[in-house]
Amino acid sequence: MPFPLYLLAMAVCAMGTSEFMLAGLLPDIASDLDVTVGTAGLLTSAFAMGMIVGAPLVAALARDWPRRSSLLGFILTFAAAHVVGAITTSFPILFATRVVAALANAGFLAVALTTAAALVSPLKKGRALAVLLSGTTVATIAGVPGGSVLGAVLGWRATFWAVAALCLPAALGVLKGIPAGRAKDEATGGPTLRAELAQLTRPRLILVMLLGALVNAATFGSFTFLAPVVTDTAGLGELWISVALVLFGIGSFAGVTVAGRLSDHRPYLVLAAGGPLLLVSWPALAVLADKPVALLVLVFVLGALSFALGSTLITRVLYEAAGAPTMAGSYATAALNVGAGVGPLVAATTLSTAAGNLGPLWASGLLIAVALLIAFPVRTAIAARHSTEVLR
Repeated sequence: MPFPLYLLAMAVCAMGTSEFMLAGLLPDIASDLDVTVGTAGLLTSAFAMGMIVGAPLVAALARDWPRRSSLLGFILTFAAAHVVGAITTSFPILFATRVVAALANAGFLAVALTTAAALVSPLKKGRALAVLLSGTTVATIAGVPGGSVLGAVLGWRATFWAVAALCLPAALGVLKGIPAGRAKDEATGGPTLRAELAQLTRPRLILVMLLGALVNAATFGSFTFLAPVVTDTAGLGELWISVALVLFGIGSFAGVTVAGRLSDHRPYLVLAAGGPLLLVSWPALAVLADKPVALLVLVFVLGALSFALGSTLITRVLYEAAGAPTMAGSYATAALNVGAGVGPLVAATTLSTAAGNLGPLWASGLLIAVALLIAFPVRTAIAARHSTEVLR
């Protein structure tokens, strides 16, 4: 894989740390800003909603921007939003900084996905995506647990400062490693913006975007509220939240790595095996969450399955949107973050039910069930191996 891909992954790691870190910080944020944990969970949805709106909007604006300078600008804006978030004492302002950070993240990821796909041959998009998403999984392995420990020792604001600092080497990497050409270089003489947007009328593209969103909703719905399950249901200490996050991250790295090898040529294998296993695993975690060993094992398994299935579906989005060379990344980003926005909202509604802290886990199982019911009748079309004809 081209070296610039790994530089992009480093920046994705910095941004992924921010996107996931709230899972271990919500109780402290809620206490400090005098809101409920459910309300604090809206910060995750705010970030996701900013990504949903920002991905297609910023990608459309950035079609003719210099690639390197646009990526650099997005990273620096992202860092500035975290500085403001670290010093504010107002929940609405913190909420607003999450939206701004999400817009910057959306722009970066949309351009980065398009850039990654352009750096490899047409039938290696899955592997390129796996490298890019490895930045997110490294964030869950190291950045997010590290942020959780930092938050536990020095307070949640220290974690925001750390993310801002982490953006600086990522910015330097983009500045030194990404060509200064325009994002539209590879599409010169290609489709207009109107033609690229028209790809959204293709039923198969909409279908894989929907399925990717549902899987990601299940992932984020439970991941956002994992901390209370670890401390209250399993009865473990606060630092065990970091252990659980590390295990989830290691699992996600394994899942993305394996899926990256299979999603280009054998996507059906990932979908056929991962879907049913994921359907069983979320309820299993809800049932066994009070047993610490089972909890930690299942967190690892769920990280692997969720990211393997999710990354394969997002790779399908890139293939199905091949007719939109500068906008495909934004469609994949939007699909991911529709799920990331809806998941915590659905999960939050279950916290006040009899299920309590386990409600999000049951909700995640239900979301996967819905995804499988939708996918089953058209499973062959979804997982079809893409030929040159399909990549038209």
